[in-house]
Amino acid sequence: MQAAAEVVAILVMVFVIMRLAHVFVRGIARAFLSREKLEGTARELTAVEIKKRQDTIEILAVNVIRVFVVTIAVLMILETGLGLDIGPAIAGVGIVGIAIGLGTQHLVRDYLNGALILMENQYAIGDVVRIAGVSGQVEDFTLRRTTLRDGDGTVHTVPNGEITVASNLTRVFGRVNVEIQVVYGTDVDIAIAVVNGVGQQLADDPEWGPRILEAPQVDRVSALGDYGITLAIVGKVRASEQWGVSGELRKRLLATFQSHGIEMPQPQRVILTQASVNGGITTAGPLAPAENASPDEHGDA
Repeated sequence: MQAAAEVVAILVMVFVIMRLAHVFVRGIARAFLSREKLEGTARELTAVEIKKRQDTIEILAVNVIRVFVVTIAVLMILETGLGLDIGPAIAGVGIVGIAIGLGTQHLVRDYLNGALILMENQYAIGDVVRIAGVSGQVEDFTLRRTTLRDGDGTVHTVPNGEITVASNLTRVFGRVNVEIQVVYGTDVDIAIAVVNGVGQQLADDPEWGPRILEAPQVDRVSALGDYGITLAIVGKVRASEQWGVSGELRKRLLATFQSHGIEMPQPQRVILTQASVNGGITTAGPLAPAENASPDEHGDA
């Protein structure tokens, strides 16, 4: 009778611990996600997405606690209710636990890191990210692994435990970073005005305007190179639109530069033939090695 009462007490204790654990985990998950929503990276998530993340975290944590508590309760019942010596069983469970722990430590790390990625909202399905040396769009995400598809269409499966740095290329907004060169002798102020005008026209375009948050414009003269002057163009666009807007900007700049007579440098090559070396003799001969010439040499030629 006493053994039965002890078994019932153990079961009641397990029930109480599980209920308290569920309440405790729910409170922690809710507090963490509430802080992230106000201050962190979860501010752009909807209430439904936050609830789904909270439920996933709760299930993971409660399941871990449940396995631990149930294992201890079973051993206590075996000792109290059936009078078995659980010493060897505990030793055996310890050895098995160590073996399983060593064999599955990477799996455990994957799940724990996946939970942190989920809680901190580092990225979500549809984002373009760079993780573990792989770049692509997130097609699927679980607590154990992240699936990406790169620009070539190749699918990469990355264990979450391998992710130490996650670079999200499409979080809230993106930036246009375009560099373009003009030849020496160009009026830089006029070139800057033309570029800024093209950027503003792109922002005012009915098709492209909704994608742009800040019109692309020249930020600075970034370099004086061997062939020309480099202008750095920056702008702010909606997430995942930076590549399309950059391509359209380059296309419009090319046409506008041609209409305004603004030249872009082109690598040139001077080829000397045997005839030219011999003072105009027209006898064909082998071609001399090609040499790169500076812009001044091209003018002399």
